Amino acid sequence: MILNKWWQNAVVYQVYPASYQDSNGDGIGDLPGITKRLDYIKKLGVDIVWLSPIYKSPQVDNGYDISDYRAINPDFGNMEDFDNLLSKAHKLGLKIMMDLVVNHTSDEHKWFQESRKGKDNPYRDYYIWRDGKDGKAPNNWGSFFTGPAWKYDEQTGQYYLHLFAPQQPDLNWENKNVRHSVYDMMNWWADKGVDGFRMDVINYISKPEGLPDVKKAPDELYGNPEPVVANGHRIHEFLQEMNRNVMSKHKMVTVGEAPAVTTDEAKKYSNLDGKELDMVFQFEHVGLDSSSNPALGRWSDKKTSLTDLRENLTKWQTALAGKA
Repeated sequence: MILNKWWQNAVVYQVYPASYQDSNGDGIGDLPGITKRLDYIKKLGVDIVWLSPIYKSPQVDNGYDISDYRAINPDFGNMEDFDNLLSKAHKLGLKIMMDLVVNHTSDEHKWFQESRKGKDNPYRDYYIWRDGKDGKAPNNWGSFFTGPAWKYDEQTGQYYLHLFAPQQPDLNWENKNVRHSVYDMMNWWADKGVDGFRMDVINYISKPEGLPDVKKAPDELYGNPEPVVANGHRIHEFLQEMNRNVMSKHKMVTVGEAPAVTTDEAKKYSNLDGKELDMVFQFEHVGLDSSSNPALGRWSDKKTSLTDLRENLTKWQTALAGKA
């Protein structure tokens, strides 16, 4: 089967707003600055502009900690500035792709502020709260940003899960209300005219039942949770539900960031039947220069050979060709 989707031959240009064009002299790039440069971007032969997160955020993780999905970070401007950017982009024939971060929110998001008020709060189950074990965290998971993946909250005497920074609590996708709150937000942006979403660590949203301990070396304080949180048991169910509720209703492009994805899993995420995502990007080739020494890992000075790189990229191209 050969698809003829509008995005298949498109050129995508990523803009990191904070360091792009500063229009008001405060030293921070902003939306009017991007709007000012859209003619230039168009001349480069670009079709889609992917904006790194522009939502309201405390900026603990460069905007990937969102405190309000329906508001613009004041450093970048306001919603009128975004509407102007979107309007000019469309007049030039450019599409706008938003960064979607829904594995977690900021701890300043109103959902989490409500969630931590008490165990009986209606928003409590929007996040992953657990009792400790033997005076310690619920399991041995480590954060991808170092340290434990759990933070103790004295107010309610439980821990909450954060795979990234402690200020980025993970959403509980097992909760139907969470999922549909996300879908409502996505539809809100799509109704504004946004043309697609790049989905941050989207294959982490389905956590394993029971949140079991993971393997770790004797000299390690915490284990790596990626083998159990990546490509979880309900991930395809969730993305197909998202597709039915959002993507199938709009003409848009979706790209899933999928660390630790395999070629077999990628065929499910981006199958030509269009039930989930249009594309995924993965990082297998980026890890070719990682050291087997855990103390060095990605920070080693190991060199990647051209033959290894070619072999890896060829594997992905051939495995997905005509299938995903």
